[in-house]
Amino acid sequence: MKSKNSRKIIVHILLLLGITITVFPFVWMILTSFKTVGEAMQIPPTIFPKKFLTDAYSSIVTALPFGRVYLNTIISTVVTTVVQVLFCSMAAYAFARIEFPFKNAIFVLVLSVLMVPGQIFLIPQYRIVQSLGLLDTIPALFLPNLFSAFGTFLLRQFFMSLPKELEEAALLDGCNRFQIFGKIMLPLTKAGIVSLVIFTAKFAWNDFMWPLIVNTSMDKMTLGPALSTLQGQYTTKYPMQMAGAVMAVIPIIVLFFVFQKQFIEGVAQSGIKG
Repeated sequence: MKSKNSRKIIVHILLLLGITITVFPFVWMILTSFKTVGEAMQIPPTIFPKKFLTDAYSSIVTALPFGRVYLNTIISTVVTTVVQVLFCSMAAYAFARIEFPFKNAIFVLVLSVLMVPGQIFLIPQYRIVQSLGLLDTIPALFLPNLFSAFGTFLLRQFFMSLPKELEEAALLDGCNRFQIFGKIMLPLTKAGIVSLVIFTAKFAWNDFMWPLIVNTSMDKMTLGPALSTLQGQYTTKYPMQMAGAVMAVIPIIVLFFVFQKQFIEGVAQSGIKG
């Protein structure tokens, strides 16, 4: 009995330690956003500011076209998420439920994309966007991210876990493939779709390299590249950067807490049947 209690205590201590390590950077970010530049660069560093100031929040709004940059990020994230979920769900259903020539070979090719570093695709994607005349535009932010091999694989696992009798009954009732997909199969994969929405929204919201490469105008950038411009050669306005980071991270945190139950359920169920 004592050994069980001691193990529980050790486990709880380790969990508390892990939570502390995970949460501390966010707490530091929030506290730094209320400091002065001098306090943020002070050595040895101080955790709490001497006086909580909101100057960094007001300064970043004037230093950057923050509203426009925020809107660009929202547009890019929403379009990427909606279109990617649509395309990935249709592709996943086809790979899971429809027989067609070379299905397995094509699926292996799709999965092979996951084995290649994403940086390899930057130059081809840039050339495509350039040939379309879309450099330094809002559509350039999300065009290369409208399909995901990971999303297709994730949703395929969900479709494969559903009983085939559902489709057979629908076919007997006169439903076509699109009706089966939209009215029967898609609602049953709600947990997987929510998981993909959170994964995709997080990736699109935090994307840094591609927006920095494809767009040069400040009013066409997203939050990541825009906040990086606050870092100078000789000095960096850390409170402003942290204030921008705090405002940037809020939507993703809210999204996760609203859908955390479906997200955890979706991740847990994604490996039910391969």
